[in-house]
Amino acid sequence: MDRLAYRVKRRLLGKPLTTSRIGDEKLTNGTALGVLASDCISSSAYGSEEMLRVLVPVAGLAAFSLLMPVTGAILLVLILLTVCYSDVVMIYTRAGGSYVVARENFGPNVAQIAAVALLVDYIVTVAVQVSAGTNAIVSLAHLMAGGPTTMDHLQLPISAGVILFLAYGNLRGVREAGRLFALPAYLFMAAVGLVLVVSAVRGLTGSLPHADPHAPGAIPLGTPAGGWLYGASLFIVLRAFANGGSSLTGLEAISNGISAFREPQGRNARRTLIAMSCVLGVLVLGVSTLAHFTHAIPYTDGSPTVIAQEAHVAFGGGALGGAGLVFVQLATALVLYTGANTPFTGFPYLASFVAEDRFLPRQLTRRGHRLAFSNGIVSLTVVALALLLVTRASVDKLVALYAIGVFTAFTMAGAGLTAYHWRRRERHRRLKIGVNALAALVSAAVVLIFAVTKFTEGAWLVVVVFPLGVWALIRINREYRREAALLGTIQPPGADRPRNRRHLVFVLVETIDLATIKALRYAHEVRPDEIRAIHFAIDDAHARELAAAWEATAATSVPLELVECPDRRLRHAMVELAGRTTEGGATSLTVLVPRRTYSNALGKLLHRGTAEEMAKALEHLSSVAVTILPFDVSRALHTLEAGSAPEPE
Repeated sequence: MDRLAYRVKRRLLGKPLTTSRIGDEKLTNGTALGVLASDCISSSAYGSEEMLRVLVPVAGLAAFSLLMPVTGAILLVLILLTVCYSDVVMIYTRAGGSYVVARENFGPNVAQIAAVALLVDYIVTVAVQVSAGTNAIVSLAHLMAGGPTTMDHLQLPISAGVILFLAYGNLRGVREAGRLFALPAYLFMAAVGLVLVVSAVRGLTGSLPHADPHAPGAIPLGTPAGGWLYGASLFIVLRAFANGGSSLTGLEAISNGISAFREPQGRNARRTLIAMSCVLGVLVLGVSTLAHFTHAIPYTDGSPTVIAQEAHVAFGGGALGGAGLVFVQLATALVLYTGANTPFTGFPYLASFVAEDRFLPRQLTRRGHRLAFSNGIVSLTVVALALLLVTRASVDKLVALYAIGVFTAFTMAGAGLTAYHWRRRERHRRLKIGVNALAALVSAAVVLIFAVTKFTEGAWLVVVVFPLGVWALIRINREYRREAALLGTIQPPGADRPRNRRHLVFVLVETIDLATIKALRYAHEVRPDEIRAIHFAIDDAHARELAAAWEATAATSVPLELVECPDRRLRHAMVELAGRTTEGGATSLTVLVPRRTYSNALGKLLHRGTAEEMAKALEHLSSVAVTILPFDVSRALHTLEAGSAPEPE
């Protein structure tokens, strides 16, 4: 009969999938665009707003004009990185992206820079996307009600609930996640496209209104004289550019999740990547252009968002306008939430790949009940929830942690591909070297800009985490290599033969029952030189009663030995006895520990288990082996209640 925990898992997650079904759990290009590109596409919902958050307090209304050249610079970086990652997915057709590129070209230790960058990026992406999605819902309530509502206080619990829901969806398996999370990306494209078309028509007819930049709660407008003309201009533009770099996060997700594509994986991934980049470019340019014309301004508390104001301005009032606003905001919230699903696909694949190289715990390589990397999904969920709680689900605070990770990964990918093409004599070699080297340099510049301009706003945490993370991964690998070197030592012929001339078996006795009889029976079956039944006398009265019962029974031929334990340190007494017995190296000792197991919750509550504790106490003694012998008490009780005599199995 299956255990309760397994039955609950089966009910929640569905029937287990066999390993042979892995090949069936692949994504079509259309589904992959919805699943893997949601993070990238949805970042257009807040990328332009994050640029305005820097520009508006300094440049005032001039910020809406400055927004366009900064957006143009972001789009040039997008083109450059798209060409770079098109090369990545064609050459490296296994999950890992920039990690694989760095490992193959610079070695495993340097590759851990990319590993940490991607892992940090995935964790922050979950928190940012979910928080931004909740902002979209709060913004809808704000605009429909004409001001702040009680929804403002539900930002954190809603966001935490969405993360748990995403984790559940992914634990059910890749295909289920694909079907569940692909549609919102297309709804968002249609929604923003509708806003842009309606705005263009109203703009051409002269009926497109402006948002109110002086509305209560909006970020205060600065003036050029407030520092703009006194040497601060370059710094502010660089900060806006760094914030705008958040629009490009998620671009690497396709290369990291390439294993989820159908064959031919490289070609399908490249097509999906190019389609995703084209959509992202149109959306970012459209949102920034509309903000330029409507003067949609960020609010201090993040609600209503710039894209929500643009939809409100485009559709106007009335029932039809309200319906359009609801559609846009719900589509935006859904795509942002499903954009947070991309790390749930990419993080476990990447973590399993790094773990295969022995830089992360091996548990991350195991597939779970539904063929998903369950340990990776659970780990991502826990850390993302912790980050959400620390930042109180604030997008502005989270963005400060955001782009450093992803642009570090971009840097490693560009540099790795430059080294790859440098070593080969191939067609268009110089062009490929130039493009990838430029991508690496631009990405490195963004990392530097972000680290400097955002250092006091939280980027210092990422700057500190990076070297610590790389050190931790290399330390894990060093430990694995040390263990492998030790365990793999070649032994001389006959090394499997016993070294000791004498073999003793101790059976630890708590009471005389079926579990003890089972252990004694097993002791006889291994045919040692001597069997000793040991009871540590912690309670003198119980020890005397046990000794009397032992003498009176005919169930065993092994005498009971009482060992004094006046200080009640059971494990210490066991270690001392085992040490004395094996002293000199001529005797090997096997300790048999009966463990009484209970399938019902009450039995587990009423009885504490000490078998594992005893085994752990003895594990450092080289001539001692410990065997735990389980005895199912609950099953024996059912047998007795059914009218049969239970056996010691």
